[in-house]
Amino acid sequence: MIKKHLLVISLIGLFAQNSFAQKAEPILNEKKKSWYETFQIRGYVQARYNRLLETNAQLKNEQGDKSWGQDGGFFLRRVRIIFYGQIHKNVYFYIQPDFASSASTTSLHFGQLRDCYMDIGIDKDNEFRFRIGQSKIPFGFENMQSSQNRLALDRNDALNSAVSNERDLGVFFYWAPKETRELFSKLVSEGYKGSGDYGVFALGAYNGQTANKPELNNRPHVVTRLTYPIKIGNQIIEPSLQAYTGKYVVAKDQLTTGTKYVKDLNYIDQRVAATFIMYPKPFGIQAEYNIGKGPEFNPKTDSIESQKLQGGYVTLNYKTNYKKHLLFPFIRAHYYDGGKKHEKDARSYTVKEAEFGIEWQPNKNFELVGMYTISNRRFEDFTLQNNTQQGRLFRLQAQVNF
Repeated sequence: MIKKHLLVISLIGLFAQNSFAQKAEPILNEKKKSWYETFQIRGYVQARYNRLLETNAQLKNEQGDKSWGQDGGFFLRRVRIIFYGQIHKNVYFYIQPDFASSASTTSLHFGQLRDCYMDIGIDKDNEFRFRIGQSKIPFGFENMQSSQNRLALDRNDALNSAVSNERDLGVFFYWAPKETRELFSKLVSEGYKGSGDYGVFALGAYNGQTANKPELNNRPHVVTRLTYPIKIGNQIIEPSLQAYTGKYVVAKDQLTTGTKYVKDLNYIDQRVAATFIMYPKPFGIQAEYNIGKGPEFNPKTDSIESQKLQGGYVTLNYKTNYKKHLLFPFIRAHYYDGGKKHEKDARSYTVKEAEFGIEWQPNKNFELVGMYTISNRRFEDFTLQNNTQQGRLFRLQAQVNF
């Protein structure tokens, strides 16, 4: 009887030992990831020439491409290397320096931080997440769309004047369902010129002085955005609404001697914008318009005043293939009437511009864009008054993606 009990105990012990070994085996065999397997590196470089068929060397675009006009030549517009990775199921990081920043009109190609943020998910699918650090402000589709994907060579003045370099330091809450996040990613990776994943709903607070600038008034700006991509047959449309509010401080190093301004240099900075996107499948539409109030130089009083602003753009594009080559013909018209708070004396602008061109991708690693620009720009500050420049120019950009 005792022998039978011992035999049973031995069999149970052997079974348990085998079961434990089978369960433990995956753990024992699991290979710990090396440090270089926890993140990825990618980037792109843009080289330009803008002086072909130029009719007016005094026509400038300070906010966009500084190599327009007089003394402009071959130009590196962007040199970006991006480090990013999902280092934990709920922790993502993204760091992007640019090595083509301009310290001045005579000193080029300085390294400067563009993005440095972490995404902290608070659920298993990261549908709810907080973004902390320097990143793009969720205001405007084209502002958030990477320059690597955008068709027109520069962003439109109307919405881009809201945030210089599109970025600032802050904390942002994003929410989007898992399926929608996957769709945002596909619209970029499959070549439909998407903006990337900035959530269906966004709410955030940020310094308000734009990227790489210190806070000057201890009053954060607040921004919110609501967008939703909708599938209609083979087509995808995405309507959006966004708005921000705060007070912008015109820095003293932006002022010309003689310019008048309010005592504390604080100016109301508020905007609301509407967006409509129809992705190019194969015909696409991209349209945005914003209205608001912000600091603007008034040449009649030589003063920086809080004034109304408005403007927007419409881009029509078409996605087509020729053999293995991808072609994107496009046309864009845009308009802006208002100030640019981050330029000298909160420079006053009226911009009327039309552009048409084509992007050619013989492969995923190289793109060539040719674009003809017809421009009428009034830009005035204390020194530069009664200044309206009109002209045309043909522009070329070569881009390598890696």
